[in-house]
Amino acid sequence: MTTDAWIAGAIFVVAYILIAVDKWDRTLVALLGALLVIVTGVLGQVEAFRAIDLNVIFLLAGMMVLASVIAKTGFFELVAIRSVRLSHGEPVRLMLILAAVTAVLSAFLDNVTTVVLIAPIILSVARRLDVSPIPYLLASVFASNIGGTATLIGDPPNILIGSAANLGFGEFLLNLTPVILIVFAAFSGIMWVTFRHELKVPDERKEMVLERAEGTTIKDRPLLVKSLAVAAVTIVAFVVHGPLGLEPATIALLGATVLMLVARLEPREALHEVEWSTLFFFVGLFILVEGIVATGIVARFADSLAAATQGNVTVASIALLWFSAGASAVVDNIPYTATAIPVVHRLVQGGMNNDALWWALSLGACLGGNLTIIGASANVVVANMADRAGFRISFVQFLKYGAAIFFSSIAISTVYLWARYLI
Repeated sequence: MTTDAWIAGAIFVVAYILIAVDKWDRTLVALLGALLVIVTGVLGQVEAFRAIDLNVIFLLAGMMVLASVIAKTGFFELVAIRSVRLSHGEPVRLMLILAAVTAVLSAFLDNVTTVVLIAPIILSVARRLDVSPIPYLLASVFASNIGGTATLIGDPPNILIGSAANLGFGEFLLNLTPVILIVFAAFSGIMWVTFRHELKVPDERKEMVLERAEGTTIKDRPLLVKSLAVAAVTIVAFVVHGPLGLEPATIALLGATVLMLVARLEPREALHEVEWSTLFFFVGLFILVEGIVATGIVARFADSLAAATQGNVTVASIALLWFSAGASAVVDNIPYTATAIPVVHRLVQGGMNNDALWWALSLGACLGGNLTIIGASANVVVANMADRAGFRISFVQFLKYGAAIFFSSIAISTVYLWARYLI
């Protein structure tokens, strides 16, 4: 490897360890690592800043403004009460209901957008039941990564794969939804076993929450109507953003701007609610990842995989699935997928079964993010929102619960790929 590759690799590993140890603020660690990549000359400033995915940054910023305005109306409190009533106050049942809602939404929205909308509801529910929101937040972020795998638009790697392989919405739905339903069932079982004894709510607390009148929760009905109307149009625009020729970030920023105009909100007040630490964490992470991508580290690993399979489609598909899952747990799945696509093209051109390979890449890249707190954008967003609400989700804590979800989902995907495409 070149000197730049060694430097980029060392900076990335040290930054990753510091984030995992969780003794220093993850945003500061990511920014310092990114700046060292520039200062050491691994990347020029222009190249480094070009690596920042503004589509992700502005998508998050726009949705955070929308969510914060909706929160002011009391809407999330209302949803919280109705969710508790639907679960009859049983905390584990409530957790699975919220996870199912998250998974379905994530199949048709970007999973980051979904968790930005769901997290305030979870925090409100937990506050009413007087329980820790962390199990609920973890379950929802796992569910968002699972549900987003099912469709072309649910997770950014699928958008990249669909474009590269000429695969449409229907093909993703037919090929990935069956296995995702199985994965979600396994996930639900793991969550139930894990938290059934940990989440307990006294009967008197349940009764008090169930008796709460819904009508008193809405604080500003005119603002609620305006904000929900803008949010609904924004969500529809997300679904049809391809024909519109607009990127999700443009749609999110447009929705936030329109809402501030029609609701006559002060931009300073609305922008104050943006999770700036989350956005700057992503800025640092994008530059750190670009350092190991630009110096060829990720490509070298991918090329080794292609050489090691020696034309065996079964070995190649299963190896690609597990390698993609492992890589996506460490490196953001968007740059990894972009790097892996040429490798899959090379394998397909060599005569291998393209269906198995493309679906292996998709399942690995999307589901692998459930292993670590930095494995997917949605994970980072939820962790920072929880931190802001006073509940710290550490790297080790996330890994503790994510490992079971990760290995079960990839094992199920392995059997599915083998049974459907490789026999």
